[in-house]
Amino acid sequence: MSYDRWVADWKTGLRRVLYPAYEARMLRRMSGDLPQHVGVMLDGNRRWAKAVGRDTAHGHRAGAANIEPLLGWCDEVGIEVVTLWLLSTDNLNRPADELAPLLEIIADAVDSLADQRRWRLHPVGALDLLPDDIARRLKTAADATADVDGMLVNVAVGYGGRREIADAVRSLLHEHAALGTTLEELAQIIDVEHIADHLYTKGQPDPDLVIRTSGEQRLGGFLLWQSAKSEFYFCEAYWPDFRRVDFLRAIRAYALRERRFGA
Repeated sequence: MSYDRWVADWKTGLRRVLYPAYEARMLRRMSGDLPQHVGVMLDGNRRWAKAVGRDTAHGHRAGAANIEPLLGWCDEVGIEVVTLWLLSTDNLNRPADELAPLLEIIADAVDSLADQRRWRLHPVGALDLLPDDIARRLKTAADATADVDGMLVNVAVGYGGRREIADAVRSLLHEHAALGTTLEELAQIIDVEHIADHLYTKGQPDPDLVIRTSGEQRLGGFLLWQSAKSEFYFCEAYWPDFRRVDFLRAIRAYALRERRFGA
């Protein structure tokens, strides 16, 4: 064995010993308010695959495999709602030879989560833009977990924040048209709550914390309406490399902040 390989193996072994103790210490010292709703932008699968010399599909599969551990960590600290951004509306414009495998990987991951019946799944996004079979599988997963008494997990597929707001306004207009409300009357009464009641996440608390992996520091259209008063945490790790210790650091950072709610 080469010296470099020996050093790498030694460091890996040391991490395996030290990280569990470090994580346990972080959990014991967790204080302050914890988030009720966490949004996670699972970013960096393609760049991770390139970095390890594998194809894009391998990166997406590695990212999908990290979803269940994340939800377990969320359960561990008592989070009630998680929103996972798995595919944006912009991503739907990717080449067919990349998009089709990605959609299949996402649907398989959602099927697997539904089979466990640990979490209540709720698809959010423009499902009408997805292939019929993928949209059907997402809806089936939601129906199969509707009675689960567990954490609510929003699965954002074909999701874009601008599209969501446009869909909400469209739904609001249709609703009032059916009631016979004129545009002039609607203009007099419409307010923030009217629109919020027609979002994909209607009835849910807004995200307290939004986590984005891969080092990118922008929203990119994620929960534009709901995140107006959210706290943000940006992690350098690509999503497949995102670990429990990274998650706990995000929660700790949130707990240590003095929230001003936009003030």
